[in-house]
Amino acid sequence: MSGQRRAHIRNFVELVGIVKRKGPRRVAIVAPHDRATLLAASEAQKEGLAYPVLVGDSAAMAGLAEERGIELASMIVVDEPHPKLAAHRAVELVKNGQADLVMNGLAQPRYLFEAALDKEGGLRTGRLLTDVGVFEIPGLDRLLLVSDIGLVVSPTLEQRMAIVQNAIGVAHQLGIEEPRVAILSATETVDPRIPLSVDAANLSKMAQRGQIKGGVVDGPLALDIAVSPHSARIKGVKGDVAGQADILVVPDVEAGNLLAKTIVCFARGKMASVVVGGQCPLAMPSRADPPEAKLVSLALGVLMA
Repeated sequence: MSGQRRAHIRNFVELVGIVKRKGPRRVAIVAPHDRATLLAASEAQKEGLAYPVLVGDSAAMAGLAEERGIELASMIVVDEPHPKLAAHRAVELVKNGQADLVMNGLAQPRYLFEAALDKEGGLRTGRLLTDVGVFEIPGLDRLLLVSDIGLVVSPTLEQRMAIVQNAIGVAHQLGIEEPRVAILSATETVDPRIPLSVDAANLSKMAQRGQIKGGVVDGPLALDIAVSPHSARIKGVKGDVAGQADILVVPDVEAGNLLAKTIVCFARGKMASVVVGGQCPLAMPSRADPPEAKLVSLALGVLMA
């Protein structure tokens, strides 16, 4: 973090407002030939969040724009009909200094991940790329971060350490000065039969010794203990994280993806997603997101840029 203190962002309205004041960034949007992505791009430009660079099927975009009354003339359009090639083209725009970040539209996420991880023309920095979901959940007084939700399939201890550190970095950008990180497991006790619980204890010790910086880390913690003060109190689990976690670190990508979709589908939560650790952030809304949700992911990417 810089020396300047950031406002603590507690919801997505505040997030978009702060990004407006930050000023627009050039966003290369991959395969934006769907109504929701085009509407989000148009709104981002109107609101001063972004200068959209649309990389995809220009004919399909033109048809959708005419149908929906979206003005494309003020946006840069790069014709690349195949989503996989569009992902590589968007990364190339960043590498050439023609874009500040990348956002996915309708492409398979793996296309953008592959382009970003390409050893020759990708966005590698030596850090692990990880996918951080940020959630606004009804009844919760703060934003909740979950990682990794889409990229690191089955993390090693070293990768878990990077996942934690990257998520802390996103939390700092959201104005959470010392985020509380819960390493999730099936139990709050260390059990050698559950390797993840051992990893969680090791991560907690690493944070105490300064190997993980910028946050308070505790684990293993069951999900209810991590987010519910009542559960933590009833089960007798104490500490700075129990019941008030800002960041949930999940066991693997399957658990992360399931938790993310559960929050959205059943808890009526709203999600923004960003991949960090590379030369620029990758805004990764769900392909099924409505325009307003895609706009928030774009805003989160701009904030991280």
